[in-house]
Amino acid sequence: MAKLEHYIAVGQKKLRCGYTTGTCAAAAARGAAEALLTGVFPAAVTLETPAGIAVTAELLEQELGKSWASCAVEKDGGDDPDVTNGTLVFAKVSLADTPGVAIDGGPGVGRVTKPGLDQPVGAAAINSTPRRMIAEELQAVAAVHGYAGGFAVEISIPAGEALAKKTFNPRLGIVGGISVLGTGGIVRPMSEAALIATTAAELSTLYAAGKRHVLVTPGNYGEDFSRDVLGLDLTSWALCSNYVGDAIDRAVSLGFESFLLVGHLGKLIKVAGGAMNTHSHTADGRRETLTAHAALCGADQPLLQKLFGCLTTDEAIPLLDEAGLRAAVMESIARALSENLRHRAGERMAIEALFFSNRYGILGQTAGASQLLAIHQHWEEQP
Repeated sequence: MAKLEHYIAVGQKKLRCGYTTGTCAAAAARGAAEALLTGVFPAAVTLETPAGIAVTAELLEQELGKSWASCAVEKDGGDDPDVTNGTLVFAKVSLADTPGVAIDGGPGVGRVTKPGLDQPVGAAAINSTPRRMIAEELQAVAAVHGYAGGFAVEISIPAGEALAKKTFNPRLGIVGGISVLGTGGIVRPMSEAALIATTAAELSTLYAAGKRHVLVTPGNYGEDFSRDVLGLDLTSWALCSNYVGDAIDRAVSLGFESFLLVGHLGKLIKVAGGAMNTHSHTADGRRETLTAHAALCGADQPLLQKLFGCLTTDEAIPLLDEAGLRAAVMESIARALSENLRHRAGERMAIEALFFSNRYGILGQTAGASQLLAIHQHWEEQP
């Protein structure tokens, strides 16, 4: 297998990136479409990922029929400890009478059975970005070869059903296999030590540059929301991934005056429940924490049972709205979040948080968050 030769610096190490199952599916689909329209499989295909990094993938297990073609791409996880590394992702592409690209999942690709996920109930668990990548690659092939018809694509992962047992898919209501994922198309190494070292380095750089008030988000959702919705300046911003506690410890040790944490409710509710490492393999407790706070706010037994059955925090919001409890429950969660953050930070650094939903906007914030938000909206007045 030709490996992706793209590296990122993490602390004092260089770690190799890989590419996602979504990129594998798009590359295999492109290769199959090329063979279907020309009668010959290319040895490999090259595509541009949403992250802006080109991937060249070798085509394996090639088969060509009268009106279909199939091939596979091997998943390259890079230096990330990924259970899907080395797995074959197949794409079978058939000619269709109607224009467009229809995409479905075959053996080893999970199927959605509960609401609240990226795809609707009944659909194959192939997320939006991989679907878009597959469609774009096939449209490009059709344009090159002057083909005006459509395509039907089936993505399959023979090892997927066994691999799914090592994931949270069954609990989320995805049955029969794994999900085809990847928002950027590239797998960036996610080892715990590497991510903690990266956050420590970012915080150290900011402090050395004279920054004393830091804005921290667990991931891209928090970054985007901070910039696009809250209007915050990201001049003094750092990512902490799942390692909220380690980021707080580092900020305190460096001497930051304040720490503003902005994240999705699904992430920060874990911190409200006492988890300072929010990785799903380490901690969850979202439904338990949400249900407990709803109970504290007077929710009745039927509502508590519904909340406990929610797959995502977004799914719970309409239930709380219907009961007139959203404001009270969010305030209760904010108080618990504040208590846990302040316990970790101690007295040497002010620490506040704001949590949101991409669907419902700002959901809650700790008591002193407004003061820190104002600081990050006026960086020209701050060190």
